[in-house]
Amino acid sequence: MSFAGVFSLDTVTLVLLCALTVLIIAYFRNGFKSHAELNFPPGPTPLPIIGNLHLLGLKNSHVTLMELSEKYGPIFTIKLGMTRAVVLAGYETVKDALINHPDQFAGRAYTPIFDDLTQRSGIAFSNGESWRQMRRFTMSTLRGFGMGKKTIEDTIIEEAHYLIKMFESHKGQEFNPTIELSAAVGNIISSIVFGDRFDYDDQAFISLVKIMDENSQLVGSAVLQLYNALPILGFLFRSKKKLWKNQNLIWQFIEDFITKNYQTLDANNPRSFTDAFMLKQQQESGNPNTYFHKKNLVCTVTDLFGAGMETTSTTLRWAMLLMMKYPLIQEKVHDEINMVIGSEQFPRTEDRKNLPYTNAVIHEIQRFADIVPLNVMHSTTEDLNFKGYFFPKGTPVIPLLTSVLYDKTQWKSPNDFNPSNFLDAEGKFVRRDAFIPFSMGPRACAGQSLARMELFLFFTILIQRFRFQVPPNVTNLELTSDVGFNLIPKYQNVCAVHR
Repeated sequence: MSFAGVFSLDTVTLVLLCALTVLIIAYFRNGFKSHAELNFPPGPTPLPIIGNLHLLGLKNSHVTLMELSEKYGPIFTIKLGMTRAVVLAGYETVKDALINHPDQFAGRAYTPIFDDLTQRSGIAFSNGESWRQMRRFTMSTLRGFGMGKKTIEDTIIEEAHYLIKMFESHKGQEFNPTIELSAAVGNIISSIVFGDRFDYDDQAFISLVKIMDENSQLVGSAVLQLYNALPILGFLFRSKKKLWKNQNLIWQFIEDFITKNYQTLDANNPRSFTDAFMLKQQQESGNPNTYFHKKNLVCTVTDLFGAGMETTSTTLRWAMLLMMKYPLIQEKVHDEINMVIGSEQFPRTEDRKNLPYTNAVIHEIQRFADIVPLNVMHSTTEDLNFKGYFFPKGTPVIPLLTSVLYDKTQWKSPNDFNPSNFLDAEGKFVRRDAFIPFSMGPRACAGQSLARMELFLFFTILIQRFRFQVPPNVTNLELTSDVGFNLIPKYQNVCAVHR
């Protein structure tokens, strides 16, 4: 009689038992190497197989990591399933790693879900020479097409006109601005990447926006965080299949536009990032080792859309929520804009220096919202001795951004929304070194200058034109976040009353 016959095991149970056996064997081979043996930092004792996942909770892991830093110090170890990772907490420690040791901490850690989606191509999740060439090319090309310059400023202001009309169409009634904001910010990226914008009623574009928003929530979900820690169990997770389906739709959308652009490509008149990349691809067509190939193009464009659209639109959603929560601050911002610029002329980036309170509020929104609290996991590129500990090459590292943006030694009242964090005694704007919502070092956000311009212009133009109010049926507006790759506001509806 067979084993299955005795115990009445079905196929799924047998597969699970086999997977569990593999995990246990792997753990006993690798799981009992002591911190002293590896000279790793201290940390909570891991459980077999799951490591410290029982502590992190997967939904608000940045909160747990902050608590662990209070117990174990600014450098400590956690186990994410079978993977041992190092957490860096606090401004001084994160700065020391990313600024004073930029090359050693410039690797991108292996993260199953992102490796599945990108195959280590593009700019965000690649490594080595491919990453260096893609980042260098992307930075120079984005600047060439106006990132941080007056030309892109005009594009943002033009897009703000369309956004205002969309907001006005709701006539002060409650609505969810998520899609409108994502579409507006997505159009700025599109103007650089493809040389054109989309109408808000373009179903293909709106579908892309919705799919990217859904993917952002999926990759931050507890289920897929569990997959990252225990990828051998990936076949059990339906969310992974949904993510893959969405990603293929995104790639198809981008590939269709690349094909369309290629048909009208003019070497003497490149219109966009995509054109510039394809021209570079033609120049290196004889190089069998070139990194300028289709996969890198598609993945880099996907990275630009994903990072540029999601982070900026999410920050604007937090801005609306915070202005509803603190109406006196909102009115003070409006009064400053009205006094310096008036109600008819749109703000320009050159006005920022004359709007110190508004500038402080925008910075405080970014600090308080803390939308990428865990950063994107780094890794060491070589064997490294850092602050008395030894990290082998390839050690996953979490530079905990929330520990910098909420560092008690750097901010007056880190847990409160307080624009005076960026103002001196005379009300002048003050830059703060610990303000790093875009991270720092070689892996800092490539499009941060564009994001700063977008946030300033969209925010000031919207506050100039609208008063954001809490919907009538809401009695207690909570500043809580929902699960996602970014921390998104849990409450999302607004009333935009035309001034």
